Amino acid sequence: MENTAALYLAHLNPITNSHEKIISQLAKEYHVYIFPVIFLREDREVNTRTFPFSYEIRKKMLLSLFNGHNNIEILPNYKFVSPYIKYLPPIVSPYSWMLRTGILRDVLEERYISYTGDRAERIALRLYNLHPIRAKRLEISSSNVKELLYQEAIEKLRKDELDNNTHNNMNHSAQNNHPEHTEQYNGRVRESWEAMVPKSVANVIMDNWSTVEKFAQSTDKTIKIFGMKFPTEGILN
Repeated sequence: MENTAALYLAHLNPITNSHEKIISQLAKEYHVYIFPVIFLREDREVNTRTFPFSYEIRKKMLLSLFNGHNNIEILPNYKFVSPYIKYLPPIVSPYSWMLRTGILRDVLEERYISYTGDRAERIALRLYNLHPIRAKRLEISSSNVKELLYQEAIEKLRKDELDNNTHNNMNHSAQNNHPEHTEQYNGRVRESWEAMVPKSVANVIMDNWSTVEKFAQSTDKTIKIFGMKFPTEGILN
């Protein structure tokens, strides 16, 4: 629609094929503003097993897909600053309305809609006067992709550890550089998660594989309150 914006507020951690499809469809009718959620504590982004990829990494994922699209913008305005408890309960807290003001700050259009496939989120967006449109849930969720990523990371780390324990240094080095073994392992596993994300996004994930390994080995320091997920670090201070 001419002179109408579409606000897409989401975790996007990571971007999936479904996210790409949604954004592409919205861009056919609206000027799309993408707002990946950010959690800050003392001017530092807080990431967890649920929210492993930083805003900058997620922005790279989005730019790999939509760079050059004049009607798609990526903004860092969907930002929770600790203590996160101050944004609760939703609607009642004045800080939640300040968050809404920040989201709309750089939206040029006077008319706008918002998008979510979650019914509860749609109700919240309606209460915040963000005019959500009716939509279906994502076919592929970021949660499924993350679990498959973590599974692959753990398997590879365990295999590396086993190799260290059962081979001498020379044999270990030779095996790690054996192209057929690596290709066969990656080929088997990548068919699961790589099929769920755009190819360019998969490349960004591989470039940041250390992030996957880090959170694959960590407990999830995330809490859900009033249907919203927050890092436990920064929830109270």
